[in-house]
Order: sequence, then structure tokens, then C-alpha cells
Amino acid sequence: MTSNRTLSIHQPEDILGYIPHMLGYWPEDSLVAITMQGKVLGATLRVDLPRLGSRQANKDFADQIRSFLIADEDANGVVLAVYTDSGWEDGMVVRQAIPLLEALQVSLDEVDLSVRDAWLVGSEYWRSAYCTDIECCPVPGLSVDRIKNSRLSTELVYRGSFIGPSPGSEPGKSRTACPGALDPLVLAAESRYGKQILGRWRSEYCLDAVLAVWRNVLKRVEAGHPLQPGADAHIMGFLRATLRIPAWRDAVVVMAAAGVESAKSGALAFGLFDDDGNYNDNDTDINGRDTPFDPQELGVAGPVLPAAKGSSERNANGDVFTYGDVLLGMQPSMPCWSALDALQKVLAGLCVEAESGVVPAAVLTLQGWIAWCKGRGSIAHACLSGAEAAQPGYRLAELLMGLLGQGTICPWARSSSTAWRGVRGTVA
Repeated sequence: MTSNRTLSIHQPEDILGYIPHMLGYWPEDSLVAITMQGKVLGATLRVDLPRLGSRQANKDFADQIRSFLIADEDANGVVLAVYTDSGWEDGMVVRQAIPLLEALQVSLDEVDLSVRDAWLVGSEYWRSAYCTDIECCPVPGLSVDRIKNSRLSTELVYRGSFIGPSPGSEPGKSRTACPGALDPLVLAAESRYGKQILGRWRSEYCLDAVLAVWRNVLKRVEAGHPLQPGADAHIMGFLRATLRIPAWRDAVVVMAAAGVESAKSGALAFGLFDDDGNYNDNDTDINGRDTPFDPQELGVAGPVLPAAKGSSERNANGDVFTYGDVLLGMQPSMPCWSALDALQKVLAGLCVEAESGVVPAAVLTLQGWIAWCKGRGSIAHACLSGAEAAQPGYRLAELLMGLLGQGTICPWARSSSTAWRGVRGTVA
């Protein structure tokens, strides 16, 4: 779940320990910028370091970084961290980084985003970018163990935060999928439910039942009760089967972000429902309705029915939004982050590393979209690349990859009032 709780930051090691927890991994060859609103840390931006270039090249890079950071409308300062393994042993790391940092400082000053501090971080050492006191910042630098064992980093780990590998360093080794092989019980359940429901993908009542199961699972995970391998194999198989239908896939993510009414109204707007066809006469209806399975066997009393205005089945304001507005992060004003966090956790358990096919493509695409919504571009890119590898030509992954390629930042991530927060840091 997301949290509005704050953590006090007392020293540079705390800020540098905060960064990999916010990104989800330890950066490599990267510039990380964190906006500040007074003493409160705001949005976190990570970009690849540019190659050593001319003064003009540094200026162009700095201006590009500025264009990203000004999206945080409440920011009045920024701290910077340069992650590099170059130049530590011979002491050249500072001289290599200073021209780029100076260009950033000049560019950011033009929009009143003063650089509060900057650090250089390698795999073994770290130091202030500006300190010349050898007693404070000895050559080659201070041990990175001081960052990894900092008070704030330790507290974040205690709260359940996890630092994974860099998205590009170990393909497939991340929290986006489970290690090992697919559980035969999950595969059997997926096959069984697939035969029962996939032929009825245009049934409104069937979509209601699908959303009811997903909604029940998300609420369960939000409450701190994750799906358990083995015991929940039938539910996991059912969820995998539903992701084979693009319309159901989209309805699930829209429901998580914006409420069940937006998911249902979008399906209606697309003309999804055709209750006169797409049935298999060999299937058995439950209670005379057109859903071919009993939701009760998956822990759900019945399908999600249309909700009354202002009910809890709608989003917080009782509004209904289009699929396009939700998927582009334009509506609602702020998504249900706790439901999206829960969805991300559920998805991570539905496929295994190096799996191919439609299901892992759907899982990775939705995870990539959630990462994009949170402003985690590197993780989003890794997920979407994995989706395209799992199922070449997977349309939604291609569309979302196009947004990343254009440098588009999710509108929710542009403002501190709507961005995913995780745990916020406050400089004491």
C-alpha cells in the first residue's frame, strides 16, 4: 500500500539510502534528481548519464532535465546524485562530474529550482560533489555501506521496502515475475476456466463476474492477505485466463484506478456486449444466468452489479471516466493508488521469468503501465520490453512504449498532490 507517513532525513546517507527504495533498484550510470518542496522530498527522476561532451551538450542535457523537473509545480529546490563507477581510483570522478553539475545548476537556477546539494555515488564509494575537505571526503571516498546501512534505509527495509536489481542489468530477474516454473495446478485451473469463459467474452454478466473476482482479490491484497501459491492456484488460474481477453484486461486496470463504474461504462461505450451470441451450448449456466462458472467457488458472492451514484463501487468522487482518459493518466484527478499497488503485487505472482505468450505479455504490460503512472520510467521500459519479447506485436505494450519513447510523463506523476507517494522523506 502507499503511505503518507514521513521519514526524517538527517544526513546525506539518508537521502542516498532513500533513492534506491523510491526507484526500486540501485541506479547505475545515472543522474538522479529529487525535487524539494521546502524540506520535503518530492518527485524522483532518473535518467541515463550522457557521455562526456561539450559545454553545449551539457547545457542541452541540463535543459532537458529542467523540462522534466518543472512538472513538479510545488518544487523550489532539487538535490542531485550522479551514479558512476568511472574515475574513483585516480580521483578523476569529481572533475568528470563537475561540468555537468554546473550546467544543471545554471539551468535550474533559471526556474528557481536551486540545487541544494549533489553527491557522487559508485559501487564501492560515495562522496559530496563539492566538498574539498579530505577529512570529510577522503580519496577515493566513503564506503557505500554507510548508505546501505543508514538509519533511513534500515527503517524502509523494516517497513517492507525491497531493492531489486537494475532493470537493465539482469533481464527477467525482478519483482515483475516469479522464479521457477509454472505451477501445474495454476495451469490446470487456467485451462479449465478458459474453456468455460473465453467463449463468452462479450457477455455483460460474465464481465460483471470477472470484475467481481478481481475486485475481491485486490481488496484482499490491500488488507494484507496476498494470494498463496498452492492454496490459491484456482484463483490464480482464473485470473490468468481473464487476461487473455484484451477487453477484460483493460476493464480490470481501469476498475483498479478509477472504479468499477468506469470499467463498465467503458465496455458499454465500446459496444463490447453481445448477449445474443458467443455461447457454447455445452456450458452450464449458474442460476439460469449467462455466466458459465459459479463466482462463489472463487470466494465471491456474485457479480459486480451497477453501482448507485456515490457508492463505494465508484471512484472517490462518484464520477465515470473513459478508458482513454484513465490509461493516459488524465482522469481521475488521482487514481486509487492502494488498488494499483495491490494489482501490481497480484500481477507479479501470475507469471514466471522467461515465460512467453499472451498472459505474460498482459501481466508485464499492466505492470509497465503502473510503473509509468508512478513515474518509474526505467522499470516501465523494462516491463514493456519484456511484454514485447513474450508476445511480439502485443498492441498495448507497443502503444505504451511509444509514450515512453516520446518522453511522456504520466500526468498523475507531475504533481506532488496526485503522484504516488510510497513513503515521503523530510529533511530535518
